[in-house]
Amino acid sequence: MSANIAAIRKNYSQKKLTEKKADANPLQQFAKWWQQAIEAKIDEVNAMTLATASSDGIPSARIVLLKGVSEEGFVFFTNYNSFKGQQLAENPKACLVFFWKELERQVRITGLVEKITATESDDYFYSRPVGSQLGAAASPQSQVVESREWLDDHFKKIKKSTKNNKVERPEHWGGYRVKPVIIEFWQGRPSRLHDRLQYTIDESGSWKIERLAP
Repeated sequence: MSANIAAIRKNYSQKKLTEKKADANPLQQFAKWWQQAIEAKIDEVNAMTLATASSDGIPSARIVLLKGVSEEGFVFFTNYNSFKGQQLAENPKACLVFFWKELERQVRITGLVEKITATESDDYFYSRPVGSQLGAAASPQSQVVESREWLDDHFKKIKKSTKNNKVERPEHWGGYRVKPVIIEFWQGRPSRLHDRLQYTIDESGSWKIERLAP
């Protein structure tokens, strides 16, 4: 390990984020930043940290992929029996974080989590490559398995048992939607005086914008 870890730093200076130019709706503001991230050709632009917690407050985080976004919220897919699925069953709240370092930007979304409909999960599942469908059917996600060989053999058995490459979506695999209640947009600025605009939704469904100290 380098002895100079504490000395690693970058001065952010590309852009600024002001209340005047920010959209009144955070989903529209996200759409603007998303389009700019796409245009910047950021690798795996849809990669996001998903943080969950068990009922007793033990946190866990991992990278997942955004697969849909609308005024209703942010959608990702996984095995419902996985560790994250178990935590979401106990405590249906989550936080998502996008970090687009090329644009010196971060978006943090805190919200309530619900499963999407079976039809929505089917639509996405059958749009995936067959190999990905087979992987979802074969993997007992988050469970201990005896070896890589066992996993590969199990995959082959599932593949052999399918007819005409028709893989049925497992009932334990599908999508979640994070319905935001707080969204924060972070823009890196010089001298660590970053711009942070936080949107909070009220009982009427309106969004309030506040500036946070960096």
